[in-house]
Amino acid sequence: MVNLRVILADDHPFVLLGVRSALSAHRDILIAGEATGPTSLIDLLRSVPCDVLVTDLTMPEVRGAMGDGLHLIRRIRDEWPALRVVVLTGLTNTAILRSVVSDGAVGILNKTEAMTELIAAIRCAADGRVFISGSILEALAELKSESDGTWRISHLSSRESEVIGLFSQGKSISEIARALGRDARTVSRQKRIAMAKLGVANDPGLFAYVRAHGVV
Repeated sequence: MVNLRVILADDHPFVLLGVRSALSAHRDILIAGEATGPTSLIDLLRSVPCDVLVTDLTMPEVRGAMGDGLHLIRRIRDEWPALRVVVLTGLTNTAILRSVVSDGAVGILNKTEAMTELIAAIRCAADGRVFISGSILEALAELKSESDGTWRISHLSSRESEVIGLFSQGKSISEIARALGRDARTVSRQKRIAMAKLGVANDPGLFAYVRAHGVV
């Protein structure tokens, strides 16, 4: 059995304890290391190979200052582009959540989610898929759209726009995958990320958004 190597990062010992306990019940998951701050996390990543990183956003530096979680994620993505990242956060700031979601290789869920959700997020990450929990999608859906919806639409990638455009025409995920020559899981992920960027939580909401604003 090949172990899935996971590094955990959180400045709260009880969070680390709970996550460690949950993951230890799965024999194919190996906790490769733990960090309690940005500096120790970077040092750990440089010395310990891992497949998936599960990290908080708001961890203080050694000197006590609160680190910039978004900067940390971008740095990790730059230095370890193949590393899959799952953000486990208690933040509810929709601007920050939207910034995290806009990176198509970073999954995210709230600390209030069940541990089964975290396991699902880790397995999705290991499989090259992105996991965005329902509570995060709901938080993003509560964002008030601009009068014409231009800001959100402009933040869709060309591939996400293609997927949303075809989906709004009534095509299924498998049909879109065949039409674009992509894997169905890739299409499903692009649709999910696009919906999060647009601030809609379900298909009816997506259809309503497209009717109101179109897709560029």
